[in-house]
Amino acid sequence: MRLPLSPDLRQMLLARRYVAKGRGPVRRYLMLHGSGFMVLLPDRQVVRFGRSLARDARRITDHDLKLLLDLEWRSGLTAAWLIGMDRRTRFRDQLGGMLLESQGSYAADGYCFALARFGEDEDAAILSAYLDRYFARPDHDHYQTDAMGALLHLDAQRGTDHAARFLVPDGPWARSPMRDGDPAEQKLYMDERCAFADACMSGRTKQWLPRRRHFMDHVWD
Repeated sequence: MRLPLSPDLRQMLLARRYVAKGRGPVRRYLMLHGSGFMVLLPDRQVVRFGRSLARDARRITDHDLKLLLDLEWRSGLTAAWLIGMDRRTRFRDQLGGMLLESQGSYAADGYCFALARFGEDEDAAILSAYLDRYFARPDHDHYQTDAMGALLHLDAQRGTDHAARFLVPDGPWARSPMRDGDPAEQKLYMDERCAFADACMSGRTKQWLPRRRHFMDHVWD
């Protein structure tokens, strides 16, 4: 009879299978952090990376995703990406709560990606609440850029203007530590992440490559 795994051992095995997947420096969580895969991996590797990510996004159970979300930031980041890839909106409240409480630190860009992928008004409300809370805290300037990119992406997709009040002259963005950054650039990054996810989940990762090259030309221009 097979003995049940302890929660700690199961989490460790899940992290090895889904989070640290890959070889050498090309570990999944490293490529997801800051969406490094978009600019660091050659075409053949990024296609393989995308196919593997999509396969695991469909395969992993909700229970195992919850276990990963309860671990440290690498596991939380990866879980958020898998959730967003497969658009498991049933995790919206949990991811939104973790984002608002700034749980998982470096995982927050994954939470923003997942909310952008869900693509509903509820997601825009969560992102707006996050920006309201943390624009008021100049000591906390880590992920307003990702949240703004996600909110602008949602506005463009849904024909809404939730981000407008943050971007008025002398408004929250202009008074924040991010004021020298370009919100449109953040939207571009989120647009590309979501385009990559769409391509992977529809089995068209290779067809995404010309778009990636155009994106990279823009980034390095």
